[in-house]
Amino acid sequence: MVTTERYFLAERPDGVPDDETFDLRTIDLGDPAAGEVLVKIRYLSVDPYMRGRMDAGESYAEPWEVDEPLEGGAVGEVVDEAGTEFEPGDTVVGNMSWSEYHLADADGLQRIETGALPVSTALGVLGMPGRTAYFGTREVLEPRAGDTVVVSAAAGAVGSVVGQLAKLQGARVVGFAGSDEKCEVVEEEFGFDACINYKATDDYIEALSEAAPEGVDGYFDNVGGPITDAVFTQLNVDARVAVCGQIALYNAEEMPTGPRKLGKLIETRARVQGLLVGDFAPRFEEATADLAEWVAAGEIEYRETVTEGLENAPDAFLGLFEGENIGKQVVRVE
Repeated sequence: MVTTERYFLAERPDGVPDDETFDLRTIDLGDPAAGEVLVKIRYLSVDPYMRGRMDAGESYAEPWEVDEPLEGGAVGEVVDEAGTEFEPGDTVVGNMSWSEYHLADADGLQRIETGALPVSTALGVLGMPGRTAYFGTREVLEPRAGDTVVVSAAAGAVGSVVGQLAKLQGARVVGFAGSDEKCEVVEEEFGFDACINYKATDDYIEALSEAAPEGVDGYFDNVGGPITDAVFTQLNVDARVAVCGQIALYNAEEMPTGPRKLGKLIETRARVQGLLVGDFAPRFEEATADLAEWVAAGEIEYRETVTEGLENAPDAFLGLFEGENIGKQVVRVE
């Protein structure tokens, strides 16, 4: 029998989650039943969408129940199994609890090989965020040579890859990020043509008109709120907007009135489309293979922010809403 520490949802938060939202408990796990795998977790993913799962209301991700374990993407090593295709020592990725060890159904795991890259990339540039960027850019944004593409949360795990994919298609790319340090990374490492520090900008529309004087042909929206309001005023005819996230609103206790910028869509005939990466599940291997090739060739750069220790997982999660991470935020459990 294995003993593990595991986080549970202690209570539903009102607004921004705090320490009272999370409950770290020590529990005993039995031996794997038929079809199960015991995994020692090495890295956990924390992601903004998890905030929605803490609420009881309807969302695209099923809400957690109070006293239910918190869970998300994780990478780990197989310790034991019962009648599965996996063997001890295999590195696997799947949806697992915020814990040191997890008993998983074998059907929900995938054996991975990341080559020279850290196994944590299976949660980032080669995992869900990278795939989100891949399909959102290629299938929704559809950047063309000469286009101007704007990306919010440009220093994040998704936005950083979106901008680089658009650059590969010949677009001019402008990002929004939350500090001068992030903007430097966005421009120097990720190759964006310009980056706007929204925390140091009083007038988003003026800043955007200077950075994108020919208007906006494509917008990848990770944040919503005032940044998106500003971008909508700059859309060109036949612009494409991919709505991936609304992190500016996730902790709102009352949803702001809106939207009020949709009149611009009449003028521009712009297309606004929501994006859920799960819709592209049959093509995940395609995305991972292409992304791995581009990373290996140096055509896509990536960053990770690694928080040490399971006990610090809540801080890593909450830091997402303060913009503390650059690239993919993961928690190293081992």
